[in-house]
Amino acid sequence: MIGWIILALLVAAGLWLAGAYNHLVALKNEVLNGWKQIDVQLKRRYDLIPNLVETVKGIMKFEQDTFTRVIEARNKAVSVQGIADKAVQENILSGALRQLFALVENYPQLKSNENVARLQEELVSTENRIGFARQFYNDIATKFNIAIQSFPSNLIAGMFNFKTAELFEVSDEAQKQAPKVDLNLK
Repeated sequence: MIGWIILALLVAAGLWLAGAYNHLVALKNEVLNGWKQIDVQLKRRYDLIPNLVETVKGIMKFEQDTFTRVIEARNKAVSVQGIADKAVQENILSGALRQLFALVENYPQLKSNENVARLQEELVSTENRIGFARQFYNDIATKFNIAIQSFPSNLIAGMFNFKTAELFEVSDEAQKQAPKVDLNLK
Protein backbone atom coordinates (compact mmCIF):
# COMPACT_ATOMS: atom_id res chain seq x y z
CA MET A 1 0.00 0.00 0.00
CA ILE A 2 2.71 2.49 0.96
CA GLY A 3 4.61 1.40 -2.13
CA TRP A 4 1.65 2.40 -4.31
CA ILE A 5 1.40 5.79 -2.61
CA ILE A 6 5.12 6.42 -3.13
CA LEU A 7 4.82 5.30 -6.75
CA ALA A 8 1.80 7.59 -7.26
CA LEU A 9 3.71 10.52 -5.73
CA LEU A 10 6.72 9.83 -7.95
CA VAL A 11 4.52 9.62 -11.04
CA ALA A 12 2.75 12.86 -10.05
CA ALA A 13 6.10 14.58 -9.44
CA GLY A 14 7.39 13.29 -12.78
CA LEU A 15 4.30 14.52 -14.61
CA TRP A 16 4.54 17.91 -12.91
CA LEU A 17 8.25 18.15 -13.83
CA ALA A 18 7.55 17.23 -17.45
CA GLY A 19 4.64 19.68 -17.62
CA ALA A 20 6.63 22.53 -16.11
CA TYR A 21 9.59 21.83 -18.39
CA ASN A 22 7.34 21.67 -21.48
CA HIS A 23 5.67 24.94 -20.47
CA LEU A 24 9.06 26.67 -20.20
CA VAL A 25 10.16 25.23 -23.57
CA ALA A 26 6.93 26.45 -25.17
CA LEU A 27 7.41 29.95 -23.76
CA LYS A 28 11.05 29.98 -24.85
CA ASN A 29 9.98 29.09 -28.39
CA GLU A 30 7.32 31.79 -28.35
CA VAL A 31 10.02 34.29 -27.37
CA LEU A 32 12.16 33.09 -30.27
CA ASN A 33 9.17 33.36 -32.59
CA GLY A 34 8.47 36.88 -31.33
CA TRP A 35 12.05 37.89 -32.10
CA LYS A 36 11.84 36.34 -35.57
CA GLN A 37 8.68 38.37 -36.24
CA ILE A 38 10.62 41.53 -35.42
CA ASP A 39 13.42 40.29 -37.65
CA VAL A 40 11.03 39.82 -40.59
CA GLN A 41 9.78 43.39 -40.28
CA LEU A 42 13.31 44.74 -39.88
CA LYS A 43 14.35 42.94 -43.08
CA ARG A 44 11.42 44.57 -44.87
CA ARG A 45 12.55 47.94 -43.52
CA TYR A 46 16.15 47.34 -44.58
CA ASP A 47 14.98 46.52 -48.10
CA LEU A 48 12.80 49.64 -48.38
CA ILE A 49 15.37 52.18 -47.14
CA PRO A 50 17.79 52.03 -50.11
CA ASN A 51 14.84 52.40 -52.50
CA LEU A 52 13.62 55.51 -50.71
CA VAL A 53 17.11 57.01 -50.53
CA GLU A 54 17.74 56.40 -54.25
CA THR A 55 14.36 57.87 -55.17
CA VAL A 56 14.90 61.13 -53.30
CA LYS A 57 18.66 61.45 -53.75
CA GLY A 58 18.49 63.17 -57.14
CA ILE A 59 16.15 65.89 -55.98
CA MET A 60 17.75 66.45 -52.56
CA LYS A 61 21.31 66.96 -53.79
CA PHE A 62 22.24 69.16 -50.84
CA GLU A 63 21.25 66.65 -48.18
CA GLN A 64 23.98 64.06 -48.77
CA ASP A 65 24.97 63.88 -45.09
CA THR A 66 21.41 62.83 -44.22
CA PHE A 67 21.52 60.05 -46.82
CA THR A 68 24.89 58.96 -45.49
CA ARG A 69 23.57 58.80 -41.91
CA VAL A 70 20.51 56.80 -42.97
CA ILE A 71 22.54 54.29 -44.99
CA GLU A 72 25.22 53.96 -42.29
CA ALA A 73 22.56 53.43 -39.62
CA ARG A 74 20.85 50.85 -41.83
CA ASN A 75 24.09 48.97 -42.46
CA LYS A 76 24.99 48.91 -38.75
CA ALA A 77 21.49 47.72 -37.83
CA VAL A 78 21.69 44.92 -40.41
CA SER A 79 25.02 43.64 -39.12
CA VAL A 80 24.55 43.87 -35.33
CA GLN A 81 23.74 40.77 -33.27
CA GLY A 82 21.90 40.42 -29.97
CA ILE A 83 18.66 41.98 -28.85
CA ALA A 84 20.14 44.81 -26.76
CA ASP A 85 22.61 45.86 -29.47
CA LYS A 86 19.93 45.50 -32.14
CA ALA A 87 17.60 47.73 -30.12
CA VAL A 88 20.26 50.46 -29.86
CA GLN A 89 21.02 50.38 -33.60
CA GLU A 90 17.32 50.26 -34.51
CA ASN A 91 16.70 53.35 -32.40
CA ILE A 92 19.51 55.17 -34.21
CA LEU A 93 18.07 54.09 -37.57
CA SER A 94 14.59 55.27 -36.55
CA GLY A 95 16.03 58.69 -35.70
CA ALA A 96 17.82 58.92 -39.05
CA LEU A 97 14.61 57.98 -40.87
CA ARG A 98 12.63 60.62 -38.97
CA GLN A 99 15.20 63.20 -40.03
CA LEU A 100 14.92 62.06 -43.65
CA PHE A 101 11.11 62.24 -43.52
CA ALA A 102 11.32 65.74 -42.07
CA LEU A 103 13.60 66.81 -44.91
CA VAL A 104 11.29 65.32 -47.53
CA GLU A 105 8.54 67.60 -46.17
CA ASN A 106 10.70 70.61 -47.16
CA TYR A 107 10.77 69.58 -50.83
CA PRO A 108 7.37 70.13 -52.52
CA GLN A 109 8.39 68.16 -55.62
CA LEU A 110 9.16 65.16 -53.38
CA LYS A 111 5.92 65.43 -51.45
CA SER A 112 4.02 65.21 -54.74
CA ASN A 113 6.19 62.37 -56.16
CA GLU A 114 4.10 59.20 -56.23
CA ASN A 115 7.09 56.86 -55.74
CA VAL A 116 8.34 58.81 -52.72
CA ALA A 117 4.85 58.91 -51.21
CA ARG A 118 4.41 55.16 -51.74
CA LEU A 119 7.83 54.34 -50.26
CA GLN A 120 7.20 56.63 -47.30
CA GLU A 121 3.84 54.97 -46.72
CA GLU A 122 5.46 51.52 -46.90
CA LEU A 123 8.12 52.56 -44.39
CA VAL A 124 5.57 54.08 -42.01
CA SER A 125 3.49 50.90 -42.26
CA THR A 126 6.60 48.84 -41.61
CA GLU A 127 7.49 51.01 -38.59
CA ASN A 128 4.02 50.30 -37.20
CA ARG A 129 4.47 46.57 -37.78
CA ILE A 130 7.85 46.71 -36.05
CA GLY A 131 6.22 48.46 -33.10
CA PHE A 132 3.55 45.78 -32.82
CA ALA A 133 6.12 43.00 -33.18
CA ARG A 134 8.27 44.57 -30.46
CA GLN A 135 5.26 44.81 -28.17
CA PHE A 136 4.37 41.15 -28.79
CA TYR A 137 7.98 40.12 -28.22
CA ASN A 138 8.25 42.07 -24.97
CA ASP A 139 4.93 40.66 -23.75
CA ILE A 140 5.94 37.06 -24.37
CA ALA A 141 9.51 37.62 -23.12
CA THR A 142 8.09 39.08 -19.90
CA LYS A 143 5.75 36.10 -19.53
CA PHE A 144 8.72 33.76 -20.04
CA ASN A 145 10.87 35.68 -17.55
CA ILE A 146 8.12 35.56 -14.93
CA ALA A 147 7.76 31.82 -15.47
CA ILE A 148 11.46 31.09 -15.01
CA GLN A 149 11.72 33.35 -11.97
CA SER A 150 8.58 32.16 -10.16
CA PHE A 151 8.51 29.33 -7.68
CA PRO A 152 8.37 26.37 -8.30
CA SER A 153 9.11 26.60 -12.04
CA ASN A 154 12.32 28.47 -11.20
CA LEU A 155 13.64 25.14 -9.88
CA ILE A 156 13.16 23.51 -13.29
CA ALA A 157 14.51 26.60 -15.05
CA GLY A 158 17.64 26.41 -12.90
CA MET A 159 18.08 22.66 -13.46
CA PHE A 160 17.82 23.05 -17.24
CA ASN A 161 19.72 26.36 -17.47
CA PHE A 162 16.92 28.55 -18.84
CA LYS A 163 18.06 32.18 -19.11
CA THR A 164 15.90 35.29 -18.97
CA ALA A 165 15.01 36.87 -22.28
CA GLU A 166 16.22 40.38 -23.02
CA LEU A 167 13.52 42.96 -23.58
CA PHE A 168 13.53 45.26 -26.58
CA GLU A 169 13.63 48.74 -25.11
CA VAL A 170 14.14 52.33 -26.15
CA SER A 171 17.48 53.53 -24.87
CA ASP A 172 17.57 56.88 -26.66
CA GLU A 173 16.25 59.54 -24.29
CA ALA A 174 15.16 61.71 -27.22
CA GLN A 175 12.78 58.97 -28.39
CA LYS A 176 11.20 58.78 -24.94
CA GLN A 177 10.18 62.44 -25.10
CA ALA A 178 6.74 63.39 -26.34
CA PRO A 179 6.91 64.90 -29.83
CA LYS A 180 6.29 68.61 -30.17
CA VAL A 181 3.37 69.32 -32.48
CA ASP A 182 2.86 72.78 -33.91
CA LEU A 183 -0.54 73.19 -35.54
CA ASN A 184 -0.16 76.93 -36.21
CA LEU A 185 -1.10 77.73 -39.76
CA LYS A 186 1.46 80.32 -40.78
